[in-house]
Amino acid sequence: MSEVRLTVEPRTEFGKGAARRTRRAGKIPAVLYGHGADPRHLSLPAVEFARVIRDNGQNAVLTLDVAGAKEKAEKGTELALTKTITVHPLKNYIEHVDLLVVKRGEKVTVDIPVVLTGNPAPGTLVHHELDHVQIEVEALHIPEQVEVSVEGAEAGTQILAAQVPLPPGAELTTDPEYLVVGVNEAPTEESMEADVDTEGAGVVEDKAEGESAAE
Repeated sequence: MSEVRLTVEPRTEFGKGAARRTRRAGKIPAVLYGHGADPRHLSLPAVEFARVIRDNGQNAVLTLDVAGAKEKAEKGTELALTKTITVHPLKNYIEHVDLLVVKRGEKVTVDIPVVLTGNPAPGTLVHHELDHVQIEVEALHIPEQVEVSVEGAEAGTQILAAQVPLPPGAELTTDPEYLVVGVNEAPTEESMEADVDTEGAGVVEDKAEGESAAE
């Protein structure tokens, strides 16, 4: 996972009115916290931040250049992960962001997408039961995704979280017994027709009973 640099600004106004003014200016209210420091209120460039999340995902490591901080002693640059993104339920714009300070060499716990590759054996159906696994990994080595191959997998195959390949140095924190992928026999045309016939017969029977009751 590559680092992405963003220039951000300190926020000195708070409350709903101030947040609305921040968003009207094309910025997103945010709070940066972690490592025992007091929370820092920032505003993020809305277009650039949305592009980062779209192109790199929520696990992108952000290098924040805080405008107005002249020296490193003033914490002019911080590494951070996006912890929470609050989106307006109707208008679909980002209302607020929580950021977590991280340090080089520090391990963090993140959710990573599980991507399936390959084709299972003929006549089978793949059920992707768990689309993310949680891992603990060094902050600057977060993978964009982990891949699980179902190439040639026969019916009855089960892949548990413990069997998901992880990058070096990463540790699984999801329950290792969670089912990630299950491969079952695909339903045949005959069995599907039988199900339809059975369901149809029940409908006709119920209708007939209803008519009898009405008579």
